[in-house]
Amino acid sequence: MSKFALKLYITGKTSKSERAINNLKNICDEELGGQYEMKVIDVLERPQLAEDEKILATPTLIKELPPPLRRIIGDLSDKEKVLLGLDLQPYIKPPQKKGGE
Repeated sequence: MSKFALKLYITGKTSKSERAINNLKNICDEELGGQYEMKVIDVLERPQLAEDEKILATPTLIKELPPPLRRIIGDLSDKEKVLLGLDLQPYIKPPQKKGGE
């Protein structure tokens, strides 16, 4: 598996920013097993980087590698949505058969 290159754009040390960072770390640790590099970029400290990437809302996660490039906006609390955005389809249990089928 190739290494994931992730950039998380946040605005300051807010609870939403902290939640996005923690959610991303948890998902990466569980699903990527250390095969990732994560950069957290505060748009208040680095406005030019946010402008270059055309960041319109925060938190925004950009997956640069492996291709294709993907963007996920929000605090990353919806794990399935994040996995889908990272092209890591979550395991979906087959529906249970109801009695008698």
